[in-house]
Amino acid sequence: MLETANWIQTFFDLSSDATFIFQADQLVVANQAGQDLIDAFDLDLDYLQELAHTAIAQQQSKADGCYDCEIMNQLPELTVPVDLPPDHTNPLRYTMVYRVLSPTDQVYALELKSRATLDRATLDRATQVAQQRMLNQYVNRAYEDERKRISQDLHDSIAQGVYSAIMGVRRLKSEQLDEPERQQVSTMIETQLDDTLREVKEMALDIRPSVLDSFGLVAAIRALAKRLTENSGVIIDVIGKADTSGLTTDVQSVLYRITQEAINNALKHANPTEITVMLVAHAHYISLEVIDNGCGFDFQAHRGFNGHSLGLMNMSERVKALNGSFMIDSAPGQGTTVTVKFPVIEINHQVNGES
Repeated sequence: MLETANWIQTFFDLSSDATFIFQADQLVVANQAGQDLIDAFDLDLDYLQELAHTAIAQQQSKADGCYDCEIMNQLPELTVPVDLPPDHTNPLRYTMVYRVLSPTDQVYALELKSRATLDRATLDRATQVAQQRMLNQYVNRAYEDERKRISQDLHDSIAQGVYSAIMGVRRLKSEQLDEPERQQVSTMIETQLDDTLREVKEMALDIRPSVLDSFGLVAAIRALAKRLTENSGVIIDVIGKADTSGLTTDVQSVLYRITQEAINNALKHANPTEITVMLVAHAHYISLEVIDNGCGFDFQAHRGFNGHSLGLMNMSERVKALNGSFMIDSAPGQGTTVTVKFPVIEINHQVNGES
């Protein structure tokens, strides 16, 4: 019997797939290929676990509604694309397979398979998932780049309004106008400048807040909350001062857009008196919650949500493209909570911020 166990251990160590077995999220054993990956990439197993947990949350979430889940559900195990090292320009591409070995004992395995070692059918399906996520990431970046471009274009076009006002001022200086004409031109200039200033502020803030690029995610969310509080009269608190400087631009943009969309939807549809935004950084993931005390809604009866192209249901796809999880918890009379969670390599975190 001992000899058989030695053979099994030998086979386990000789496997080309890096395999890690956990019980209750604690590592029990890793084979030689797994240990080699840990040594080569300083691999953080907590990060791999968080990727698996967020993928599980995606599949179990009633708010999921994703178009690539049909592909995912065809696989015999939960499968997640993984690049090592994650932040490298030319990473090695793996497929991580999550297998439950004993549900009662909370034992599961994570296997990292090189894309080249997968059988053709599994590889094709896994590649579809990976390609779809890569496409989504590209769309996310293109979307934000387009917003920046439009923001700049709008500023340039607004210059025409300013130029019109300048022409009015020159007319006041150079032409001999009677008092009624002077008052008419002055009123036109003032109206033109007021309209232009309001348009610049509203469009620039809505399209791409400069504070997001200049001062980071938390400052941008606080500025958004302050502006919407002033406009609506609804109290909007922002809790947490997590260091988000280590997050990618894609993740920061999506977190900001979801905050913006969730607050706006609450103001439009839920009639809340208070909205709370919580941004909390943990060792291996960052979480965002937007909580309102409004009227709530029956999620199953309103799966289309608000019907807008940038509604929360579409934001769900953007979150999952970055390996995050997206959930909505709501019921009539009980308010709504929108939760987003992203696994990250490392976050310097301070979870007890001021509102």
